[in-house]
Amino acid sequence: MIKERMTPEELAVLTGYSRQTINKWVRKEGWITSPKPGVQGGKARLVHVNAKVREFICSARRATESPDMPEGAYLDGTLHALLLTLANEMTPDEQKQMKSLLLREGITGLLQRLDIRDQN
Repeated sequence: MIKERMTPEELAVLTGYSRQTINKWVRKEGWITSPKPGVQGGKARLVHVNAKVREFICSARRATESPDMPEGAYLDGTLHALLLTLANEMTPDEQKQMKSLLLREGITGLLQRLDIRDQN
């Protein structure tokens, strides 16, 4: 979910880019920022997510994104978009191992391994 003001870390999670890349964009593109309340030292900033920032982020798609992923889908913060982004960031060997685990364990087994579902 895109909020009116977001930290570089939050934008990094939404876009799939690093916090450092987001901070580089803030400087290069001249995005408006303000100090993050409750944090001393002046380095923690909130990016004002206006139309200019939204447009830039949507146009700066990761090269690793699936070509069939809708424009800006990774920005919606859904589990589906996050899982697609994570899968695209995995190496082919990691993808193979994950696929094997999912086929072997199924969703119930995966959730149990993550201690999300009770083991009944």
